[in-house]
Amino acid sequence: MTAQTASAALWFLPFAIPIAIWVAWSDMARMKIPNKAVMALVAVFAVVGLVALPLEAWAWRWVHLVVVLVLGFVANAAGLMGAGDAKFAAAMAPFVLREDLIMFGYLFAAVVLAGFAVHRIARASGWVRARTPGWESWQRKDFPMGLCLGGALVFYLALGAAWGL
Repeated sequence: MTAQTASAALWFLPFAIPIAIWVAWSDMARMKIPNKAVMALVAVFAVVGLVALPLEAWAWRWVHLVVVLVLGFVANAAGLMGAGDAKFAAAMAPFVLREDLIMFGYLFAAVVLAGFAVHRIARASGWVRARTPGWESWQRKDFPMGLCLGGALVFYLALGAAWGL
């Protein structure tokens, strides 16, 4: 169960969904997460967060962005994740309550397993590949984590909206 309030989740969700789709699509097609998508998500938190959250909570959640950005920078330097993944994870961080971190970790793990399976099945499907010619993620060994990062954010906010009602 998420500690995210239904009201905050409902405010964020309609803005997060198209950005998450943009990130997933771009990462599968080009194996890149556009900086514009990262900045769009940060802008959503900056603007919508002022309406959705108490001012003190909104201000403290910016620390989440900084902490995840530093951790992502280190992980990227160590070759553990791509720079776009690190930046998008940092942009997602303010949306996740600190109290929900363990639950979000389980949710993210489930989304990664499902996303990996669905991606590999789609990659093996001639029907899907015929409709998405030239997608880099079909050719490369590495995985488009933007698919799962965006999905996890949307599922987290949807669960917050559903359980808080």
